[in-house]
Amino acid sequence: MDANTLKGHLDLILLATLEKEPLYGLRIIQEVQVQTEGYFTFKEGTLYPALHRLEKAGWIDTETQPSPIGGPPRKYYKLTESGLKALQDKRQEWQSFQQAMRAFGGNRHAKTH
Repeated sequence: MDANTLKGHLDLILLATLEKEPLYGLRIIQEVQVQTEGYFTFKEGTLYPALHRLEKAGWIDTETQPSPIGGPPRKYYKLTESGLKALQDKRQEWQSFQQAMRAFGGNRHAKTH
């Protein structure tokens, strides 16, 4: 996977991953890998700056909860109302982009002149 492709869609991926339920960092990484069958894999060095940017934008919020297995508390990230709106907007952008890209997908018939 080209890093620039991931970067261009990271907000959509993270917001969609948090749509169902609040998750902590490692669980977000795992969920993205499972949902994309390993196509999208990224490290904490990519994840946390993106989460901080989304939090600063007001699209996600955090809540610290005790770890269910002991150890230090975990920071859970959850979608806000404006984050849900941003997710809807990003999904619409993606659908428009995907539709436009179909012109280059190789499914066109060759034109003869």
